[in-house]
Amino acid sequence: MTADPVTTRQPVPAAQVPATVRASLSPSRAADFKTCPLLYRLRSIDRLPERTSVEQARGTLVHAVLERLFDLPAADRTPTAAGDLVAPQWDRLVTEEPELAELFAEADPQAAADFLRSATELLGGYFAVEDPRRLEPAEREALISAVVDDELLIRGYLDRLDVAPDGALRVVDYKTGGAPREAFEARALFQLKFYALVLWRTRGVVPRVLRLLYLRDAEVCDYTPDAEELARFERTVVALWRAIEQATERQDFRPRPSRLCDWCSHHAHCPTFGGTPPPFPVGAVSAGPSPDSRSASPVHPGADE
Repeated sequence: MTADPVTTRQPVPAAQVPATVRASLSPSRAADFKTCPLLYRLRSIDRLPERTSVEQARGTLVHAVLERLFDLPAADRTPTAAGDLVAPQWDRLVTEEPELAELFAEADPQAAADFLRSATELLGGYFAVEDPRRLEPAEREALISAVVDDELLIRGYLDRLDVAPDGALRVVDYKTGGAPREAFEARALFQLKFYALVLWRTRGVVPRVLRLLYLRDAEVCDYTPDAEELARFERTVVALWRAIEQATERQDFRPRPSRLCDWCSHHAHCPTFGGTPPPFPVGAVSAGPSPDSRSASPVHPGADE
């Protein structure tokens, strides 16, 4: 499993959202509903808080370092330079999200030092699979969006987009956990197909490669979509949105137990674990042209499952 990074993002200005749009959906929220309707409800409708874990914070830190690494001249993008970015980037994240400091007790400075060292070790996994001195990403941590079915805005943040001289696109997503099991792999590919669909609809180009970089195990997973597959995926996304609307109208979000339950932080509100969901919010809507999930929550879902 990989950790979800923590990030702070600004929402898309309302003026940029087409007037016909009446709902929005991110890959993380779509995957939540697909995985477990109750999880979607607790996160997106009830907006229950989720405590950031050490693993999530480490994922955030590594993503931040890799984003800043490409600010350096190509020849300077070395493992040593990346390691030198770890502590300053952590200080920046704690300044932006002070609650992150609560992950480590003041009486245990060794825990914080071990955390920073573990992030540096993950960066070693990155350099084992890529040489950033040979890359010039076109976009990093970029918000992309498109309208499908005339009324649904789909959008999300890319870790990185590479554009070849011939115009071919490669979508790259960093995963800070180990090589995935089947359930996590499917969710990760769902996320990347979501990005591929947006790029196809906005740029008229099907990405040549969707790439997952698993840093802990220094493994690369490449996937090549095609237009026919993305058209089918678009229908799947629209069907998910319709199902979310229907579930909201009926106030019926049932749990769907799976192996992923082990990583869920909402057992106290899940009937599967003897919990009770909170009363359904009055006036709740299934989705709207509101900020992307990264700006609505301190945990950015999607960088890793």
